[in-house]
Amino acid sequence: MPRLALHTWSLDTTPLPQALAAARAAGWDGVELRRLDYARAAEAGHDAAWVADSVRAAGLPVACVGVEAGWMWTDGAARTRLLGVFDEQCARAAALGCDTVMSPVDKTRGDVARAAQSLREVGDIAARHGVRLAVEFNSQAEQINSLAPMREILAKAGHAHSGLLLDTYHIERSGLSLRALEDVSPSEIAYVQYSDVPHTGTVAGQVLDRLPPGRGRVPFKEFFALMAAKGYAGFLSYEAPNPEAWKRPALDVAREALTATRTVL
Repeated sequence: MPRLALHTWSLDTTPLPQALAAARAAGWDGVELRRLDYARAAEAGHDAAWVADSVRAAGLPVACVGVEAGWMWTDGAARTRLLGVFDEQCARAAALGCDTVMSPVDKTRGDVARAAQSLREVGDIAARHGVRLAVEFNSQAEQINSLAPMREILAKAGHAHSGLLLDTYHIERSGLSLRALEDVSPSEIAYVQYSDVPHTGTVAGQVLDRLPPGRGRVPFKEFFALMAAKGYAGFLSYEAPNPEAWKRPALDVAREALTATRTVL
């Protein structure tokens, strides 16, 4: 059985210690942390050590740690800050025994060669910390909104410490078929996230409508079978932000999602 992680965005309105406790009680194998989890802790007067202590107290491995997006095409002081954040998050991941960090792509447009150069730069940072960067195309981005442009940038960068993040939500919303994933080599896949897409009612730019597997239109059995056939052995992370789910008890949401996942597996 694959290792299953609960992304903290799925329980966004639940304080981190309680979200971690819900993930543990529900039976998840690990958790995925966001940059936002650290930022919210700092706003509440807690440092990064408090986040790490909370995770360790929950007794769950960390599948992935998020960085802050925007490093592909940003310049000047903003770029310096983002690279510093990237370095900081890689260090935090390594300290938690986590070997993967993730970043969404920039949502705007820019030069492909520049994006590849930036990817090499952050890849070097990841390498210094012994982690690998998983880059996620965003179906709602202006330019890097599907598999092909993401693979193009990764190929141009050619960095061993960077790879694809495949997210079933963005795969489905970008209109890709599973056949489009067949020629993706196992070495390209750095991380996998998943959630379902509603059958109807999706809105351009809106991504807070994600559902447990089996509630929408993603062919999960086929997708997970394809990942297994490619030998993907990393975590599968349930990332399903949805305001309706956030209104419910965290433990109920965590249990429901895990049951739904095991059904399609």
